[in-house]
Amino acid sequence: MRAPIYQVDAFTDRLFAGNPAAVVVLDTYPDDARLQDIAAENNLAETAFLCPDGGDWSIRWFTPTIEVPLCGHATLASSWVVLTVLQPDRPDVRFRTRQSGDLVVRRDGAGFVMDFPANPPVPAEAPSGLARALGIDPVAVLATPRQYIAVLESAGQVRSLRPDPEAIGKLDRRGVVVTAPGDRGYDCVSRYFAPRDGIPEDPVTGGVHCALAPYWCGRLGKTEILAYQASARGGEILCRLWDGRVELQGRCTPYLEGRIEIDR
Repeated sequence: MRAPIYQVDAFTDRLFAGNPAAVVVLDTYPDDARLQDIAAENNLAETAFLCPDGGDWSIRWFTPTIEVPLCGHATLASSWVVLTVLQPDRPDVRFRTRQSGDLVVRRDGAGFVMDFPANPPVPAEAPSGLARALGIDPVAVLATPRQYIAVLESAGQVRSLRPDPEAIGKLDRRGVVVTAPGDRGYDCVSRYFAPRDGIPEDPVTGGVHCALAPYWCGRLGKTEILAYQASARGGEILCRLWDGRVELQGRCTPYLEGRIEIDR
């Protein structure tokens, strides 16, 4: 079977920044083991797989090692593929997911706006080993079902952090977010480490901002924030909070287009 594949840098308006995602367009899904093989072969933080679903699209996301319930940057990249290449006359696209409901993405100027469920974090006790894994004591710790969020004092601490991925992988959550008040015109900065998911550091993570947006909007008394994920590649996300939902707005830059040869 031959299938189109695209690699798109998400949450950026320039090449070699933001978060690269692969998007594979299929007629039907092969078995899960084959999807995982493809994601491992791509060796990017996420590969999104799209299949037609009536007038909409079904979407699934895989890291090099597991399937995940939601991925923001690969959804943004998939929106670029659908609304720029496959169906350029559409103003928006609806993605049907297995665990995160329907996700609607619309055009907005040169970018796209994703409508995601909010995931407000709750205060948590710092787990044993967190400070050692990060190399710094957080001023506060929050949690979602999948991540710990370590709040630091300054953006400089976030940017200069050199954590221990092996120690992070031993914690009882899938990953750790570090965040602090923003600098350089941003409301907040963050980084995300998820070695248990095969992602030592994710360059820009849309799904994590479903938790960061409620926290920082509440802390800053805003309904809209401009967030920056301070990885080596870096990327910015405009986040809007409304009615239990988070809008994540960003741009995409395409890198490659081709075809893959797979069996089922």
